[in-house]
Amino acid sequence: MSDKFTVEIISPDQTISKQEANEVIIPSYEGQMGILNNHIPLITFLRPGVITIKAEGEKKYYVEEGTVEFSNNNLLILTSTARDLANLDNSKIKELLQKAEANLKTQSTDKEKYIASYKLETLKEISQ
Repeated sequence: MSDKFTVEIISPDQTISKQEANEVIIPSYEGQMGILNNHIPLITFLRPGVITIKAEGEKKYYVEEGTVEFSNNNLLILTSTARDLANLDNSKIKELLQKAEANLKTQSTDKEKYIASYKLETLKEISQ
């Protein structure tokens, strides 16, 4: 019996990734969540963070938002902001970091500040 399951990351205009994985770690509002084969069905929302897909190697994607559904060993991630960390250069990270810092200063509600702070924290981790 295989310990793999299908992971698909889809944006409104394209499929970003479709592959088999042993484990996927997602940044949800409930915290970092690890998904393995035969996980219970779930639907949740993504907060800003990094999705880690573990298969033969490890692939990481930066996301700002999205939804996740796991059912019948199929993990579907819908987001418009997934960026492969392997393809993100330092200048793009720096640009995103500056925008996130400016954005955090302009937020008025606790929810907006919460989301902006996670985005900023994640970008700082990536830039190191």
